[in-house]
Amino acid sequence: MQTYLIDAVNLLLRWLHVIAAIAWIGESIYFVMLDNSLRTPKAEADRQKGIFGEMWAVHGGGFYHNQKYTTAPDKLPNDLHWSFWKAYTTWLSGFALFVILYMVNPGFYLINPDSPWQWAANMSGWQANLLALLFLLGGWVVYNQLCKRISPTMQRDGLLSIAVAVMMVVVAYLSTQLFGGRAAFLLTGAVMATAMSANVLFWIIPGQRRMVKAMKAGDAPNPLDGKRGKQRSVHNTYFTLPVVLLMVSNHYSFLYSHELAWVAMSLLIFAGAVIRQFFVLLHAGKRQWGYPAAGVVLVILAFWVAAPDSQTADPSDRDTQASDVGDNQIAGLIEEHCVQCHASNPEHAGFSAPPADYAFDDWDDILAHKAVIQQVVESRYMPLGNMTEMSDEERDTIAAWDE
Repeated sequence: MQTYLIDAVNLLLRWLHVIAAIAWIGESIYFVMLDNSLRTPKAEADRQKGIFGEMWAVHGGGFYHNQKYTTAPDKLPNDLHWSFWKAYTTWLSGFALFVILYMVNPGFYLINPDSPWQWAANMSGWQANLLALLFLLGGWVVYNQLCKRISPTMQRDGLLSIAVAVMMVVVAYLSTQLFGGRAAFLLTGAVMATAMSANVLFWIIPGQRRMVKAMKAGDAPNPLDGKRGKQRSVHNTYFTLPVVLLMVSNHYSFLYSHELAWVAMSLLIFAGAVIRQFFVLLHAGKRQWGYPAAGVVLVILAFWVAAPDSQTADPSDRDTQASDVGDNQIAGLIEEHCVQCHASNPEHAGFSAPPADYAFDDWDDILAHKAVIQQVVESRYMPLGNMTEMSDEERDTIAAWDE
């Protein structure tokens, strides 16, 4: 019953997280589009009122007329629309999911037993959990300090963008050395997602509140509040596509189980950013096809890096090795290393049903999933966290298995 309740909470949290993320990212993309689509007002009276730009749109059977003021309008309504709860809900629900799926079973998902750093490979569960929390916090601190020190007045945002890009490469590298592959990709995305939510919480909304307060008091708002809010909002829009990709990456073991996973991850992050740049410019009326082309090239490079080794052993050696692998030997390895979880009634407390619906209760089930078993064992994705301590020799035996 406990496992069932955990699964139910997992489902509801995931549903909430996806809905909140769609709402937040959709609204964020809309406002970026709106800001870049503004045109100088044609009416002199509008320009004299301080209207910086306007956009006419048609949707849902009606017409919309959006206007942006650079100074305080004659009157600010009491029901002014604010955008922040979607951001907070997305982060809180995502963090709750991380706790349930990863921190409850750190030995399964967080710890990287193949880490080149012995202290990381030998971490206990609570140490891995603490390190994951510090990783998220440290990512925000470093990113925030880069913004404050490199471009405090928003005059060097180009240099800041380069620094943030370098930071993300470092984050990708460290995450794959410290944590298991699935968790590494998730935590790298979570570092960006944490920065996005923290930008809203600590900079965008407080700055907007100060601006509204000054306007209502008849004072001129601090222009840095508007510029800083724009800076962090721009960062958020470039983070969106990479974050979404990293959040769904846990379904694809070929990507995060590779020894150069951090390189593939970095390339995909940059691909998402440059593709997003194309759409940002498109809203401003500029079609620069070099950006999506560069994104496609980066994606191809990422998959090239993550591709399995195409080199094969001498066929005669392979045939000799395969001839020594019997059904009973394979069945014994599956029994020893896999059926604790992959069974109709898993013995492992973390599962109420076989993961991915792969149950290896009898030989026919094993044969039906032979290709999958070989792929995930060779890639070292399974057993998760190598909790059953499968040796390299045993992995080689499964790789040489032939019917």
